[in-house]
Amino acid sequence: MDWGSLAGLLMALGAIVLGQWLEGGQLGSLFQPAALTVVVGGTVGSVLLQSGLPSLMRGLRMLGLAFTPASEFYPALLETIQTWSATARIEGFLQLERFIDAHADPFIAKGLRLVVDGVDRDAMQDILNIDISSYERDQYQAIKVWEAAGGYAPTIGILGAVLGLIRVMENLADPALLGSGIAVAFVATIYGVGLANLICLPIANKIKQHVRNEVLKREMLAQAFVSISHGENLKLIRERLSSHWQQEA
Repeated sequence: MDWGSLAGLLMALGAIVLGQWLEGGQLGSLFQPAALTVVVGGTVGSVLLQSGLPSLMRGLRMLGLAFTPASEFYPALLETIQTWSATARIEGFLQLERFIDAHADPFIAKGLRLVVDGVDRDAMQDILNIDISSYERDQYQAIKVWEAAGGYAPTIGILGAVLGLIRVMENLADPALLGSGIAVAFVATIYGVGLANLICLPIANKIKQHVRNEVLKREMLAQAFVSISHGENLKLIRERLSSHWQQEA
């Protein structure tokens, strides 16, 4: 659990509630079921129309990444690559087969299989690059769900505000109904802007960090597989990966 992300979300929401209380407003006035229904329902519907159900569900499944700390994969990855390289140089490429089933990551299994099969260096690089591009494209398709929600929510909030004002205009003769209509109008705007800028867009950017991290890891793995298949010196492989890591860090 990334407690910093959770604390940031709670701090942002808490600041709004605290500001309402300091201004002397009623905290209950921030809860308007009608406005919440319009904003959340309208936003989800718009995203569903744009992205489709599979992308929407994939985006929701990625929500957990927003509260997961970024993994420091480099030290463990470097140690693993050194093991592969030493095995290939001392025992031969065929001995790398025993590492294939040991890794649940299909990208690693594919890379090791290409090395064992003696695939041409350029062909190997092309295959792995296509795999990385496909992964990145699929992940960003899901991230766009959160970005789209961040774009639609404020507009849906304005739509909710207009609906509230329509109710006000319809009941000008009944002062008892004016307050609730105005409350829905303004709270809908708060919901729309808050949903976009406090939740959806920060979540999208946090997930992007994880995807970039994973893409970097796969690029380093691809470079390692190509280097191992070419029989490069272990020190050279380590230096190349180290430079790649420092450049992206």
